[in-house]
Amino acid sequence: MDKDRIFGTAKEFAGKAEGAVGEATGDAQTQASGRAREAAGTVQDLYGQAKDAARDAADTAVNYAKDAYEHRGETIRGGQKAVARSVQDNPLGALLIAGGIGFALALLMTRQPRRPPPSRWRYYG
Repeated sequence: MDKDRIFGTAKEFAGKAEGAVGEATGDAQTQASGRAREAAGTVQDLYGQAKDAARDAADTAVNYAKDAYEHRGETIRGGQKAVARSVQDNPLGALLIAGGIGFALALLMTRQPRRPPPSRWRYYG
């Protein structure tokens, strides 16, 4: 639990108590001060909750990445098996996809380099 959550909850409680005292004594200034302290405590508590949630999300992402890294061989083998199964189930489709990828790569690799745009200024040396 984040310290902002603890301090925020304490401020919120103190603000409620101060507001109740102000209400009981009829002191509007004390009552307003209590409401302000209560609001500040609520904001600080919410800030602490957000920090906790961000920390938990980061921890979850790190754990997921560690797990994926530790089991990378199994993941790759599973992907290879899935591709092999897809090729066996539909060899013509796999051949067409591979041919399309090869054609696209050939177009990209044999493309003429871009020429710079013509200059507006001509040199007649």
